[in-house]
Parts: sequence; C-alpha cells; structure tokens
Amino acid sequence: MPATPHVLVLSVPGLRAEDLGRMPGLASIGATGLHVPLAPCLPAVTCPVQATLTTGVAPAIHGVVANGLFDRRSRHLEMWISPDGIHRAPRFWDRLKAARPDLRTAAWFLLQSKHATADLVCLPAPKHNPDGSETMWCHTRPEGLYERLRERLGEFPLHRFWGPAAGIESSRWIARSFLEAAAAGPPHAACVYLPHLDYAAQRTGPDSPAALAACGELDAEIAALVDGYAALVGRDLLTVLVVGEYRIRPVSHTMFPNRILREAGLLEVVDDGGERLDIAASRAWALADHQVGHVYLRPGTDRVPVAEVAALFRGRAGVSAVLSGDELVAAGLSATPVPGPESRCGDVVVISAPDSWQAYPYWLDDARAPGFARSIDIHRKPGYDPLELHLDRTQLPRIVIPLDTSLVKGSHGALDPAAPHETILVVSRPGVVSGPLAMHDIAGVILDLFGVA
Repeated sequence: MPATPHVLVLSVPGLRAEDLGRMPGLASIGATGLHVPLAPCLPAVTCPVQATLTTGVAPAIHGVVANGLFDRRSRHLEMWISPDGIHRAPRFWDRLKAARPDLRTAAWFLLQSKHATADLVCLPAPKHNPDGSETMWCHTRPEGLYERLRERLGEFPLHRFWGPAAGIESSRWIARSFLEAAAAGPPHAACVYLPHLDYAAQRTGPDSPAALAACGELDAEIAALVDGYAALVGRDLLTVLVVGEYRIRPVSHTMFPNRILREAGLLEVVDDGGERLDIAASRAWALADHQVGHVYLRPGTDRVPVAEVAALFRGRAGVSAVLSGDELVAAGLSATPVPGPESRCGDVVVISAPDSWQAYPYWLDDARAPGFARSIDIHRKPGYDPLELHLDRTQLPRIVIPLDTSLVKGSHGALDPAAPHETILVVSRPGVVSGPLAMHDIAGVILDLFGVA
C-alpha cells in the first residue's frame, strides 16, 4: 500500500513571477517542479481569495465577497470577521476528512478559520478585558495549544502582524509555530498564511527597496519552513504548493466612494463630536475594500434606483468598471442579478483603475473625523484602511494614524481583464498541475493529490 502523501500549501499575498529572481529558496522549489500563472478571484483581497483557495468555488457561492461582512437583514457591518462558519461551502479540509477520516489537516493563520474542523488551527484572537485593556491570545485547536507555543516561542507578535510596525517577525512566528505544532503529528494537508510581502508593498510601493528586501526576508522563512516540514514527513512524500494570493500594484490616486454618495444626498452621518456613518439611515453607502467598493442600497419605498447610483461612479477618475445586475453574476460576485436578503454582495460594485484605490472616509472635513480614524481600529472602520501601516510622526511617542491617503503607494483587488493571471503558483513536483490556473482550481489540486474527488 503506497504511503500517504503530505501537502504543504503556503498562501503568500503579493507574490509575483518576477520575485522569484529575488527568492532563491522559492525558486529552488519551482526548479524541482514548476511555476504557472495564477488568476485570483474578484475581488483579489485577502478574505475572498483565501475562501476561494480553500473551497474551490467563487465568492458568489462561498459568500465571502469582501474583507467585511454586511448583513442585509440586520443592516450590520462587521469587518474582519473570523469564524469559519461564515463560509457557505466546505473547505478542502472538510472534504478530505469526509472522504478520508484518517487524514490530519491544518489551517494555520488563515484569517477566517476560527472553529475550523482542521486538526490544527491557530489565528490571532486577543482577549478584551473588562477594564478596556487587551491581552494577546490566539485561538487554537486543540485548545491549550497556544499556551504551549507561547512557552517555546513567546507571545505571537500581533503588533508585527498589522500596523506601522508590521514586519517579518509575524511571518517568522507563524512558520516556526506551525513546525512546533506539527512535530507531534504532522498533518497530511496544511495551509499556512505568510503575510510579510503585503506590508512594504502597500506602504512604499511594490517595487520599492523595502518591498524588494521583503522578498529576501520571507524567502529565508519559507526555506526554513519547507526544510523543517520535510524533515518531519520525508521529502519524498512532500508536495509544496506556494500560492500567490494577488498582485500589489503601484497607486497614485485615491477615490472616496462614501464622499461621492454623501455629496449626492444618499449617505447620512451621526455627529457626536466626530462623524460616524449611519448605515440604517443611509439610502446608499460603500464598503471600500482596497480597489473594490461594494455599494449597498437601503430597501424600501424610497430605494434609490441602481442605475442612478451606478451613474455616480461611471466615468470618474480612478474607476475602471461599475458592475450591477447581470454583471455581478458574470463576475462571480452574486448568484442573482438583484442581490437578495441573504446576499453579501453590493447592489453596485465599483472597480478601481490599476493606479487607484478606494478609501473609506465619508466625512468632508478632517476636523469632523471620528476618533477611531486616527487609531488602529480594523473593526469600526467601514472598509480597509492601509494608512494603519503608517504613523503620524509629528505625534510621537503617541501612536497616531495619519489621514493623508497619498501616503499609500500600493494596492490590489481589481483584476486586469486582459491579463487576469497576475500572480503565480509554485509547485515542488512536476506533473501536479499544468497552467495557467485560477484560484478556484487550487482546492481541486489538493484533493487530487489524495485521490479525493
């Protein structure tokens, strides 16, 4: 009876084909196998891409269409929600376990994997104390695993995972903690998220000296991780898949979809010393997510026509496409032309031009910005804020996030219809794949390696 294979999937945002020349360790993995062009899903942002990678279906089916989740029934937005249960399709470890209960699996630092059924799970889950303070913690499966990892490696460096101090230390801890957790019983199929290439490419641009240096830093951690895992399972049994989540492009223009909606009289705010978006009262508002904006329309007798909202964005600087109706279905964002109560997709989706990105601010005067705008607060902002990677140095030693969107030099999320295969898949063995591939193909590749349909 042939030995059971082991598959290690590394999910790497910002990886490009040209980076292989700066990453000899990763290039050597591809030298024994191959690398092929890979097309992310739309939107090419973290949570939808990781959901598509692990389920093998489009965002319209698995339901993760943005880094935030808007519940149309409750009119509630939650950014960076972590439970695995938000996925409406099984992930590859669920399907492997159903077909082969003997297989061990791991979901390591994938952003929406809390309470996943994989045998090994770890992701940040800080504890919020009654006095308002926060205690660093990670959710793990099995329970108690984080305590053991912390004893060996120290606390997970959350301040290096996101924010102005984000750096290689977080990816290093992720890689080393995975090897520690796997030592007692190496999983047969594991997916590990290594975020390091995201940071400098957004801060200073994808071709900046800092971003190019980050390739070498991450390459060393990938080499150590692969070598360490091969020592546990045997290199002859190991297949490594390195998945580029998306490509970060240089940007020099910012669009503010919520300000456009406010100026059109469709967005409302509450002013309590700083303006807060009033989703319930707004006839339209936008979840601004890198280069993709989901515009949600309030239902009811005064519902604003979709065509009227779409017209606000068509032809504007920084916009490459405005999707609605059948276009949402064709793009894999919605199951129906008119998103229903269960749909998480916007009624209108605005796609940025390659050199532009979308910022969440809805206030028209920075003096009216809410307090959370100048802080690292990923949950209260109605969209993604890359300015959290920067620091207003005029306010030191306080940690104050600037409001100057021109500081952002790299973004992602929009796909070029003429060249959608913007990143790469590196495979350590020949014959496993033939390219080009799309992100939804990866789960099938993993299942095929175990003979699971």
